[in-house]
Amino acid sequence: MGDFTVLGLRVVREAARQGSFSIAAERLGYTQSAVSRQIALMEQAAGRALFERHARGVRPTEAGQVVLRHADAVLGAIDAARQDLRDLSGRPPGRLRVGAFSTAMAALVPRALAALTRREPHVRVPLREGLSPSLTAAVARGRLDLAVVTPSRHPPEGVEFTPLLQDPLFVAVARDHPLAGQGSVTLARLRELRWIAGSTEPGTTLLGAWSDATWQPDIAHVARDWVAKLGLVAAGLGVTVVPGLAAPTLPAALALVRIEHPDAVRPTTIAHRPGVGDDHLRRTFTEALRDTAADLSTQLRHRLR
Repeated sequence: MGDFTVLGLRVVREAARQGSFSIAAERLGYTQSAVSRQIALMEQAAGRALFERHARGVRPTEAGQVVLRHADAVLGAIDAARQDLRDLSGRPPGRLRVGAFSTAMAALVPRALAALTRREPHVRVPLREGLSPSLTAAVARGRLDLAVVTPSRHPPEGVEFTPLLQDPLFVAVARDHPLAGQGSVTLARLRELRWIAGSTEPGTTLLGAWSDATWQPDIAHVARDWVAKLGLVAAGLGVTVVPGLAAPTLPAALALVRIEHPDAVRPTTIAHRPGVGDDHLRRTFTEALRDTAADLSTQLRHRLR
């Protein structure tokens, strides 16, 4: 059994994102044979196939999903190490390193960042997208100044969570779906539906925020990419869970239905280390996040009318 390599993990991640070895090769600037060779080496290291090969592309196997989760963590740490090395000469003034989970990057963070740069035109804000646990760990290690995350029950030492909002979760359906136009839907009704999810493991998706271990959702399609997921829903191939923060970016071909359950919310917080970094910039950006969250909540209410 061989070893995993940084290059191999990057190739595996890009192939999974694109669903195609040839497109991954184009994006990475490699030949298709080079990409196939790296995939083969990574499968040799894993001791099993990482992709299912189909006529129209490739899809990660269960083993591939495992490798992808670790690849995101490893490659994120390497990128952070490069940034830390660049910072050895002294952290430049007016810089705020921000992280956020993907749907917060859709509207909340960009709009808050625009408000910050209007007030502080010379500020530099490197952005990092990722999963909440890895972003929180990056804050703890000093690699991020703050991050918009779902809080963990046991935060790393030195990290505090400042509440931002209770983001409601909705079900997105096609406009001609029987649920479209309804104000809300019960869990019993949801359990009859077919789902579009980012993983076959319910605990790794938003489904886990309000469901329980007794329910095994009928997952029709797995799509890691947000645009692909919404496209499958718009085509009537299933439904998916959508956080309220993402509502402003949804296409008109989709309708939102509220979930009738008290746990159908996603707590959203700001992870930071008190007393560390540029407090002025952090406070200013935190204010912008709160103002933007309030505006997005208002827009959401208007959309649901």
